Amino acid sequence: MRYRHDEWPSALAIVIGVLLVGCDQPSMERQPKYETFEAAPGWPHGQSAREPVPGTIAHDDTLKPIPDTQPQELDAALLDRGQQRYDIFCSPCHDRTGHGNGMVVQRGFPAPPTFHSERLRNAPLQHVVDVITNGFGVMYPYRDRVPVEDRWAIAAYIQALQLSQHTSVDDLPPAQRSELERASTGDTRREGNQ
Repeated sequence: MRYRHDEWPSALAIVIGVLLVGCDQPSMERQPKYETFEAAPGWPHGQSAREPVPGTIAHDDTLKPIPDTQPQELDAALLDRGQQRYDIFCSPCHDRTGHGNGMVVQRGFPAPPTFHSERLRNAPLQHVVDVITNGFGVMYPYRDRVPVEDRWAIAAYIQALQLSQHTSVDDLPPAQRSELERASTGDTRREGNQ
């Protein structure tokens, strides 16, 4: 079947018309929707925002304030928990000794400050907890990753790290001082086991 030359303008007009009608449909950019808290007459209570389901628990701890002081008793269990959480969340950047040369830093991430600087050694524990919660500089906030109790445990462990690097031999109890002296001379026997 052969087409006549005077029919193709009609076919072209039909194709263009169909395409233009299809272009007027709503897209993802301009979709009909309710904005936050906009009045919605078709919904119960006349609002677009839904009431939370009874018993809903908030995603993070924003409903309860973070205490200004250590909420738990400082003991070996708390420091052990702090070390465990520090090794998981902090050591990739701060390294296990707190000098700021973790594996992420060795791969090109900006180095964090050392915990052993004068400024951070004199900072209160609340400052460390606040930085863990809200982030600081290029550090991401860990509010939704680390529970409040673990933030305080990490802060206590960081303080223990700081003390371990800046304590003189004279500050040690006599038993630990003599143990340190034996270790430095190579004598590994304990007192009473001689």
